[in-house]
Amino acid sequence: MSFLAKNYNRRNISFTKGKGSYLYSSKGIKYLDFVQGIAVNSLGHAHPKLIKVINNQSKKLWHVSNSFIIPEGEILAKKIAKKTFADFVMFQNSGAEATEAAIKVARRYFYSIGKPKKNRILCVKNSFHGRTIAAIFASGSKKMTEGFGPKINGFDHFKFGDHYSLKKKINKNTAAIMVEPIMGEGGIKEIPDWCLKELRKLCDKKKILLILDEVQCGISRTGDFFAFEKAKVKPDIVPIAKGIGGGFPIGAVLMNKKVAKCMVPGTHGSTFGGNPLAMSVGNKVMDIVSSKKFLNNVKKLSKYFISNLNYLKNKWGIESSSQFVIVMVVFALTGSAAALLSKPLLTILNLNNLPQVFYWPLRLTIIFPVYQILLILFGYIFGLIISVYRGKKDKFIFEFFLKMSKVFTKGVIKILTLGFYK
Repeated sequence: MSFLAKNYNRRNISFTKGKGSYLYSSKGIKYLDFVQGIAVNSLGHAHPKLIKVINNQSKKLWHVSNSFIIPEGEILAKKIAKKTFADFVMFQNSGAEATEAAIKVARRYFYSIGKPKKNRILCVKNSFHGRTIAAIFASGSKKMTEGFGPKINGFDHFKFGDHYSLKKKINKNTAAIMVEPIMGEGGIKEIPDWCLKELRKLCDKKKILLILDEVQCGISRTGDFFAFEKAKVKPDIVPIAKGIGGGFPIGAVLMNKKVAKCMVPGTHGSTFGGNPLAMSVGNKVMDIVSSKKFLNNVKKLSKYFISNLNYLKNKWGIESSSQFVIVMVVFALTGSAAALLSKPLLTILNLNNLPQVFYWPLRLTIIFPVYQILLILFGYIFGLIISVYRGKKDKFIFEFFLKMSKVFTKGVIKILTLGFYK
């Protein structure tokens, strides 16, 4: 019996070790890990350089209060600032903590300049900004917010790609627009470069802040350090996490100097955020993932994956009108066969003499399960035919399977109708 809460739908499998892109289960089975700890192991499992850093730092100092200077954090903040738009960095422990802090910074900024009523954040409907209480209401997803009322006020939403709705939702109380440059759980939707540029112009025009949530898509995943860099825009606030720690819990909020001025002592804190052990790991990850060699390799591998995924899509997807016709033929045959089969079944059951008001509902009731069975049958047969045809391109084999499918279909119909149809 597990004493862990049931907030995860855990699979019945556990792992004892990981190496690079592979995981090894307690039963000794090797798995290719496409999850990587929900996109946090940016350098794979058990990277030797991270092992060395953790080992060395663990012998010196794990944790110390943020009331004191933490040299490892100072170094990492400088590296991030030099690499990005940021002037200041505020360290956290996770992505959700970082997005929550980003919301606080945006609200606090307008409070500090004498506009406390400018406190609403405009977000994409069904976006994802974490699972803490404010973050789920920022996402605007009914699935995520169900059962966690009352609603946390201060968020407005627009549909992804609906520029008219976006502009309409901006009002005198809007403090910032917060979006993911590449949406994650809301569907892999990328905001085009021109759209990011227009967002920046819109925020400047309305004198509001632009928050780009790069928790999931940032830290060199796109071949640039940030996904928005191709658009050559400069946001005001950027929450990050996941990849920056290489699997170690690290989050951060990046800010320009304009908004950072509002964060004075007492406005925000994090007991574990910025601890020496985490900062040492972050420094090493930063050195690796921000190098030109690493970024070029990401771009190279991206092209490889896209090329092969397109190959699979073209191989197995419906890419031509002829295939679409085949699908329609399957449905047509299934419907016709089900309609024909229902009639003898009604005769066998002696139901043909029923009044029309009862006859047709009964016939349709009988048709439905027959239709389902036949749909599976015809789908399998046609799928087999197409698979053989695509794989072999052999006319003889194709014709053979076609004939066999006809014989098989006739046999099934004969069995189902008790020989009614010859």
